[in-house]
Amino acid sequence: MENELYQRWEEILEHMKVSFDITDVSYRTFIKILSIYSIEDNKITILIDDINIGNSKSFIEKKYNKFLSVAIEEITGVHYELSYLSLTALDSQNRKQFPEKDFKKARLNPSINPNYTFDTFIVGDNNDYAHAASLKVAEEPGDTYNPLFIYGKPGLGKTHLMHAIANYILENDTSKKVIYVTSETFTNEIVDAVRDSKNEHSTARQEFRNKYRNVDVLLIDDIQFIIGKESTQLEFFHTFNHLYESQKQIIISSDKHPSTMTMLEERLRSRFEMGLTVDIKPPAYETRMAILHKKVSEENIILDDNILDYIASNIVSNIRELQGAINKVISFSNLCDKEITMELTKEALADIINPDIKKEITVEYIAETVADHFGITVKDLLSSKRNSNIVFPRHICMYLCRELTSNSLADIGSRLGNRHHSTILHSIELIEKKLKNSQGNEELKKNIDVLNKKINPQYCGFLMHK
Repeated sequence: MENELYQRWEEILEHMKVSFDITDVSYRTFIKILSIYSIEDNKITILIDDINIGNSKSFIEKKYNKFLSVAIEEITGVHYELSYLSLTALDSQNRKQFPEKDFKKARLNPSINPNYTFDTFIVGDNNDYAHAASLKVAEEPGDTYNPLFIYGKPGLGKTHLMHAIANYILENDTSKKVIYVTSETFTNEIVDAVRDSKNEHSTARQEFRNKYRNVDVLLIDDIQFIIGKESTQLEFFHTFNHLYESQKQIIISSDKHPSTMTMLEERLRSRFEMGLTVDIKPPAYETRMAILHKKVSEENIILDDNILDYIASNIVSNIRELQGAINKVISFSNLCDKEITMELTKEALADIINPDIKKEITVEYIAETVADHFGITVKDLLSSKRNSNIVFPRHICMYLCRELTSNSLADIGSRLGNRHHSTILHSIELIEKKLKNSQGNEELKKNIDVLNKKINPQYCGFLMHK
């Protein structure tokens, strides 16, 4: 439950903002500065980073304590007692209550999640390159890949890796000044600085620049959100140049590769590509199972692999959704005071996974499922590459498209990389011939049987197209 609180902290604060109609200004000023300092049993100590706004502890406790308590309970289903710790009021006496390592980390940047480390990151074929690059940057900030640009769809672990880099650096050198910020927060701070200033060299602007330019490591998340915001792009451009020329490390994340960010200024796009660009793909089945195994291990519970397989086979594209699903099953079990069985799992996830709703089986869906099953990308599957680890899945994909859809050979070919219908027919005949040969094709039959089950829940037996 502790891990869930850290992971869902931003969601809790957003829920609090919406539920109690907190204005944007109040949210940025008094709520975004709150972070979890420690959790003991059902007591949470909230750290207030009030360095820039003066002593606000009593005000926050009086006005927002009840709101925050309710928001935490609504999101987690657990009631916690809250106490507050002001960063500006911490003295040597107060610090003795907490581990020195944790205090230093929190003081440097309360927004860094201490649970997002390299040790808690599950490495698979989908993210091993990004993980290796991130670790290298963490070990030698400013000396290797600068900037490091991590991209991929939401929920795949980009933010986890960024926090892992920050945690690693702070663990090994507490003198380093590390700042992690989302592009939204960066933009809001620019807006506030511009609004409160009358000229380019005003105190507000200078404070903003001092904050982001006098650092050793700057991590900025979801950079795509600065697109279309001219003032933000300009300020980030100058911040980037200052840090890069000073050999300070820059780590950036986005949901897309810099080359596809066509609405971004060219001078920024070219700078994003001048270091190392790495991507994170959706997790393969084995990685999803590893994530689930780690989660149940952390919760000290034992679940049948069939239950984990059910979740991993039905939630395929997003780690966040995967973790949310297993959290929901565990919470459902606790609330109902029932053992976690397959029936309970299906009931708990009925609104997420509904086997009664037949999935539309398309060529594209089959290609995605086959690629995921064999740990390759759809792009590889549709390419002209002749590697054996790609050709074999490609033949199976073409065979299954003929078996499970009513599309013509020509249509299948056009959807699978604009191939001629004769190529599709050749692959189908090749697979059919191997299946008819009873010797040495158990692995092929097993792969096709598993894929049939993944693609079509109504599948109940091995059939060949007539």
